Amino acid sequence: MRADISVLGRYTYLATELFWGTVALLLLKRAGALRKAAVTIVVLYPIAYVWDRYTLAVGVFDIPLRTGIDVAGIPLEEHLFMAVVPGLVIGVHETIFGGETE
Repeated sequence: MRADISVLGRYTYLATELFWGTVALLLLKRAGALRKAAVTIVVLYPIAYVWDRYTLAVGVFDIPLRTGIDVAGIPLEEHLFMAVVPGLVIGVHETIFGGETE
């Protein structure tokens, strides 16, 4: 049985981004990879922004459980998503493989 977090209403997506963003931040801090993640996010962000703006504009997906706050044409939560996902990926990768040499 899955927990129904839709009880958070319009804050549901924001709450999930903040939760997973916290997990990503903790992993990155533990692995000593905050700078590496920041550089990666800065490089990927413009690509993700254009991609996200386009897919929302053409109706690829809809986000009903969001705050309704748009920044630069896309939901606030999507901006967070574009930082959380690469941060989480790098956090997991660096936690598992950090310090290893090939």
